[in-house]
Amino acid sequence: MKKEDKGIIIEKLGTLLKEYPHFYLVDSTGLNAQQTSDVRRLCFKNEIKMVTVKNTLLKKALEKTGTDFSPIFDSLKGTTSVLFTQKANVPGRLIKDNSKFILKGFKGAYAEGGFYDATQLADCAALKSKEELIADVVALLQSPIKNVVSALQSGGNNIHGVLKTLAERPE
Repeated sequence: MKKEDKGIIIEKLGTLLKEYPHFYLVDSTGLNAQQTSDVRRLCFKNEIKMVTVKNTLLKKALEKTGTDFSPIFDSLKGTTSVLFTQKANVPGRLIKDNSKFILKGFKGAYAEGGFYDATQLADCAALKSKEELIADVVALLQSPIKNVVSALQSGGNNIHGVLKTLAERPE
């Protein structure tokens, strides 16, 4: 491969690293054309961009970002595909839960500002996206308010019933 071609690939990888805040490294060894197509289709449905790269070119692109990605460099061995995503947990859930997902070798990930190694796939799948965290906080904030409103409404009916019964009582 020519040096100019390598430079273009490194530049494209750098652009993807800026565009997508999270990425997963997976081993794509032994995939035939049909399996690769199936994986890419599944990734596309889940808004994941899959790129198969040379490890040295990915390492150079990671080094150029200015962020210290050195904990993930040990994972750059063998055939590597990078799954770029906007939502940190989606690739982890696909790899862990989906039996159709053919990629078998989870190598590591950079998600939500942290590094995950090959033994932490369950942790990656359990990460909550920003939207999920906001929904959890909103639900927690609404819960006490709903309880108070419910208590006031039921209490009002009880008080009204008691007053009505007392008013209808003969003296």
